[in-house]
Amino acid sequence: MATTFKNFLSNDLANTRTLLHEAIPITGSIVSGTYGGDSTTLGSETNLKTYGHGMFESVFDYPYLSSSANQIFDVTTGYASTSVLSGATNTQNSKKINIYNQMAQYLVGYNDTGSIKKFTMPTTSTTMKECYFVPFSRLLTKDEIKKGSFTLELSISGTLGGGFNHGTGSHMTDRMKLTDYSGSDGYYVDSPAGEYGVLYATQSSTAGNDDLLTSFPDRHAVGLLYYQAGVAVVSASIFNFGGILHPDSYALDAAGNVHGPRITTVGDKSTIGYDLASTGSTIAQMSDGLRNRIYNVSFNNTTELNSTIYFCRASHGDFNYSSNPTYLTGSKLRVKTRAGDAPVSYFTTVGLYSADNELLAVAKLSEPLRKDPTNEVTLRVRLDY
Repeated sequence: MATTFKNFLSNDLANTRTLLHEAIPITGSIVSGTYGGDSTTLGSETNLKTYGHGMFESVFDYPYLSSSANQIFDVTTGYASTSVLSGATNTQNSKKINIYNQMAQYLVGYNDTGSIKKFTMPTTSTTMKECYFVPFSRLLTKDEIKKGSFTLELSISGTLGGGFNHGTGSHMTDRMKLTDYSGSDGYYVDSPAGEYGVLYATQSSTAGNDDLLTSFPDRHAVGLLYYQAGVAVVSASIFNFGGILHPDSYALDAAGNVHGPRITTVGDKSTIGYDLASTGSTIAQMSDGLRNRIYNVSFNNTTELNSTIYFCRASHGDFNYSSNPTYLTGSKLRVKTRAGDAPVSYFTTVGLYSADNELLAVAKLSEPLRKDPTNEVTLRVRLDY
């Protein structure tokens, strides 16, 4: 136990901030393939946890009852009360409105009248009244998603092809890629949840000769990404025929159905758009439709490491003795062979104390360090938090 203390001066302290990044790849096979398949009903995969309230579902990297399972993200959808889709007779109408309002008040906030703001595209001032919400697990995002690193690749095929299993049939042939390509220097700061960027859609893959997306502009603003909150907000209109999708990409079949980007309900594999599906399908069914069309997700997370560096300086006259009782034997110093020898001590531990001399932190040296009146020692102690 130390009996003497040395105070730090202003030039003995230094503060640093380090950002650590980790690449997070999430393949679509984990989301809807590995634990699914043609024989498994969409929405009943063992790595998918559903809830009695039916307002969202959680996706895990293993069967969620496994002790080694980690949550990846949640999936849900909703629309504003002023949306043209809102109707008292719609399936889960009030819950879809509540989901939208809950996410909006958390991510967008309130206006000067106390009303909840709606999700608005800052580049075009377009209001997004119907949205998909994908909150990622804090285990993956850490302190925030690194700006400019996010990619979400989605299928926009109008059919599930050979089955619900990821990669089977043709439902992964036509895809669009959503990225925050300008996030590193084009983000916004007017959200109560922190910084956010715009998600832009570009064509990723197509088997046909026609472009899936209209040629102008090259990038289409279709959603928002909240970096600190770790939430992707995607306009549900990307699953409707027209809009950013080339109007001539798909023709009508003999029954008059448009073979365009469609979300499919569990019980009906016919091609129906978000606008039609949202009025008669549950949130879980709509979420399954999005989840089954995720080709991959990738981003870099960020861990902010703050450090205080203490320079512990022992001048030639400091700490040459030890308060350890074993330092003495018969009232004599063990490390001295003659009475005239200089005292010697060995550093093994550095203690950081409060102003009231209460021990706050301890640092251990890798090996004892010799100290006597002929040398001076400066120990660099870093405290991370």
